[in-house]
Amino acid sequence: MIARSSLLRTIVLGAIVLLIAGCGQQRAVTPAASKQELPDQEVSDFVITETEAGAVEWKLYAKKASTYDAKDLVIADHIRIDFFNEQGVKSSELVAREGEINQRSRNMTARGDVVLQTTEGTRLSSQEMRFLNREQLIVVPETQLVRVERGSDVLTGYGFQSDPQLKEFEFKRQVQATVRSRAPESETGR
Repeated sequence: MIARSSLLRTIVLGAIVLLIAGCGQQRAVTPAASKQELPDQEVSDFVITETEAGAVEWKLYAKKASTYDAKDLVIADHIRIDFFNEQGVKSSELVAREGEINQRSRNMTARGDVVLQTTEGTRLSSQEMRFLNREQLIVVPETQLVRVERGSDVLTGYGFQSDPQLKEFEFKRQVQATVRSRAPESETGR
């Protein structure tokens, strides 16, 4: 009887040890390819300047930026881009929640509450906007709604193309306009 109870105790203790070992923390084994790619560098208060023959074309500011060298990509948070005219004077400002910059072409994509405001008062807003650096063009995909305000006039539509100063622009489809006429100065007594 003693041998049986000793054997029974050993089996019960062994089962308890196995149960306790099975309840411990275990690390999942995952293939290396499923890990999220880490940036090569992270920078706070990031600034990048684009020049042509010594003249500043634009400056990008970001609270934080992550660079991915293998993809020639910079991903930035809370961006502001100042665009400059041929005389080197700031002509417009773009702000957005995030942006991507191709380090080779310097093409950019801005996303999230994107607003481009010119110094003359024209305002463009959308959820996504691209800047083609070589062509010096602002482009909004045809899937995105665009709103342009100039004075009291408002234009909306889908898809858009313009220079960074919003002087000459084109909507791609479904354009609607609200134009508020102003009385000539002679009729208002001024």
